[in-house]
Amino acid sequence: MISTNLETHIMNTQKPRYDIYRLIHKALRECMGEVLTAVGRMDPDDNLERAAALARVREMLAFCSMHLKKEDEFVHTAMELRAPGSSQHTLGDHAHHLESFQDLEAATIAVETSDAGARAAAAHSLYRKLGLFVGENFSHMYTEETANNEVLWRTYADSELVALENAIVASATPQEKAFSLRWMLPAISPAERAALLNVVRPNLPPTVFADILNGLQTRLSESNWEKLCTALAVPALAA
Repeated sequence: MISTNLETHIMNTQKPRYDIYRLIHKALRECMGEVLTAVGRMDPDDNLERAAALARVREMLAFCSMHLKKEDEFVHTAMELRAPGSSQHTLGDHAHHLESFQDLEAATIAVETSDAGARAAAAHSLYRKLGLFVGENFSHMYTEETANNEVLWRTYADSELVALENAIVASATPQEKAFSLRWMLPAISPAERAALLNVVRPNLPPTVFADILNGLQTRLSESNWEKLCTALAVPALAA
């Protein structure tokens, strides 16, 4: 558990530092929360509903696995380079997460393969395991956002952290980038959303950017959609 003194120290820093975890962790929390809710409300005896919910579990596991690998390869490597031993706690958590991925996949298969009499119990077992997984990950992300950031901010300049994040993004496939954006854009604040879209906009064909906006509109409140249109200087989209 991270002490409140460390959190207070971070929050009271006069000049906010670049937080490499900020946006991607909001995306992960959004994804995990939605998937947990979807499995909790799933009708295990409705074939289409069950298949859709279990597909979302697997999408979540793929997202978490991708994120874990990027952190191990880039963030933990950077921490060890300048503060040897500083990533060991979160690396240990990641080893546990890998076991959880396998356990959740097995629980998902159990729901798929159970007969009608056992399916409800298998679905509830999956839900409980998902709840534990989500809770552990929320705690883990808090540790990264406090303890790991303290190491990164002490040993790296903001410009270096931006370069590190750019390297992570560059290493992702187009499919991985699209999937991350899908969860990230609805999860972040209006100011963060507008800033991110203004960064990616020049690098995308207009039709691709329009597709992103069209997909996003249904996932935002009317107020947040209007704020985004104003920030992007595209008032026609608000119609």
